[in-house]
Amino acid sequence: MYSSVNVIWTLVAAFLVYFMQAGFALCEAGLTRAKNTGNILMKNMMDFCIGTPCFWLVGFGIMFAGSGPLIGGFAPFMSGDFSSILPDGIPLWVYAVFQTVFCATAATIVSGSMAERTKFSAYCLYSGAISLIVYPISGHWIWGGGWLAQLGFHDFAGSTAVHFVGGLTAMLGAWMLGPRIGKYGSDGKPRAIPGHNLTAMALGVFVLWFCWFGFNGGSTVCMTGDDVMVSAGLVCFNTNLAAALATCSALITSWVRYGKPDVSLTFNGALAGLVAITAGCDMVDPFGAAIIGIVAGVLCIFSVEFFDKIAKIDDPVGAVSVHCVNGAWGTLATGLFSTSQGLFYGHGFSFFGIQILGVVSVAAWVLVSMTIIFTLIRKTVGLRVSEQEEIDGLDIHEHGLASAYSGFAISDPTYAELDANENTDLGEPDITRASQAKVNAAVKVVQEAPLPPELDSGMHKVVMIIQLAKFDALKRALNAVGVTGMTVTQVMGCGLQKGSGEKYRGAEVDSTLMPKVKVEVVISKLPVEKIIDTATKVLYTGHIGDGKIFVYNVAQVVKVRTGERDYAALQDVE
Repeated sequence: MYSSVNVIWTLVAAFLVYFMQAGFALCEAGLTRAKNTGNILMKNMMDFCIGTPCFWLVGFGIMFAGSGPLIGGFAPFMSGDFSSILPDGIPLWVYAVFQTVFCATAATIVSGSMAERTKFSAYCLYSGAISLIVYPISGHWIWGGGWLAQLGFHDFAGSTAVHFVGGLTAMLGAWMLGPRIGKYGSDGKPRAIPGHNLTAMALGVFVLWFCWFGFNGGSTVCMTGDDVMVSAGLVCFNTNLAAALATCSALITSWVRYGKPDVSLTFNGALAGLVAITAGCDMVDPFGAAIIGIVAGVLCIFSVEFFDKIAKIDDPVGAVSVHCVNGAWGTLATGLFSTSQGLFYGHGFSFFGIQILGVVSVAAWVLVSMTIIFTLIRKTVGLRVSEQEEIDGLDIHEHGLASAYSGFAISDPTYAELDANENTDLGEPDITRASQAKVNAAVKVVQEAPLPPELDSGMHKVVMIIQLAKFDALKRALNAVGVTGMTVTQVMGCGLQKGSGEKYRGAEVDSTLMPKVKVEVVISKLPVEKIIDTATKVLYTGHIGDGKIFVYNVAQVVKVRTGERDYAALQDVE
């Protein structure tokens, strides 16, 4: 008969695991740029909403309908007899909810590493594929009575079944996509692209840590009997201890290696510890959990560095290092530190060997299946957005969303000069070595056609639209070449034109305005090209969008006070 205690325990755990979607959304949004926030939020919503019906349709049956070595069975809409796999006192639909939220977690891991350059349609397609077939088949091997389960492979709550599957898919996807524009310089060295909101990232990690007590603790799917209650307590204690020590070890490692404790990597370390302890939290004692957590934190730091600098796989949020690398480490560590079967506790190599076999076989399945899926998507709808869409941000092009922060100005003068957050690098930061095409792409110059000699006054107005952070440097440079007067106006630049038709909740969105500075000078004897060259050298950073320069012909200038005209009117001498 059903147990109300077991049902409530399992449902509450399922609700916590579902709420991990909020944690992932916050974490990923915070570690990416503001112009892609809406896209990140949509992906974290839709991988769950697409995965749920897909898992209901065939995924649950593939995973649990039968005990075949490779696949469960075909039971569309959960239409089979699943009594043999149901935990004691748990109805089918309770267990189905619990397994569905785990499936969705595997799918959502992928969005972070492929962020800021993946087509939304492509993401929806491969999220569905993960929930339909990829996760259910490897999940059957581990949890559904498949060949790994029959060998004695142990993955209590999903270091391999959930995190390693999602993390390895993330690694493959990020590799096939290629890095974001501007991630690597012309010398091949990685460049930092800071996330826009570390507060959201931190809140996401806190949410995930809290929900992990449901992820691991709830995997007992039972709370009746003294032994089970003791086991659940140990699981939760080990989970918390490993995460805490992983955070400390990541902090110390980043502090020693980089001179200061890195905020985002420290929080990554917390997640690494949670992932690593997930496989063996029921089989290791607190000393084993402590070692697993400490190693996970250190491993996370060096893994991020490896993928960034050596493998050159651009992972904006560290999902590969957290979920793939530490999912594998946690599974293998179970074979080492299990008090009942572990190698380090005198129980021989057999169990550890099975853990190795499980990781390798799941890796082979995921790499083969997801390579096929990604390739099919790339050949049909395409995986990656266009260069212009990536530079402008996915929010506006994929969702018609001018900004996820309507009413807030998301800008930081600290980054304005190098424009690092815009990530539109053209491959050459030095104007003296940059090709003219690259300079023109960054600082656009528009000149009116020359007037006929009889109409040409020899005077020109040069108008420059620039970033606020560049104004002081430009003013000094123009003064140095003889420009003594200028008109300066703070203006707002419009990215969406009126009548664009973009809507939010059915209402047309007003144009999005960003702060700029307009500098105007009128010259007569100074050559126009000298002004253009001077301004270009100051404004150029090697990024698209450094500014624009407009040159107009001036027919006549009159100084109101004296009546002087043309060249005389331009002189500042009273």
